[in-house]
Amino acid sequence: MKNLVNRFMQDQSGATAIEYGLLAALIALAIIASVANLGSNLSNLFNQVSTNL
Repeated sequence: MKNLVNRFMQDQSGATAIEYGLLAALIALAIIASVANLGSNLSNLFNQVSTNL
């Protein structure tokens, strides 16, 4: 039992998975922010073109 507990305490695979998850979440937030900004800029451009026509 002691050996099992020692192996569990030294296992780093769970920490690595959490780090990858956090990194993926940060990348997703950056993509969402970029797309939202691009969407509003594109909307403004279409409105300007529509007004000029």
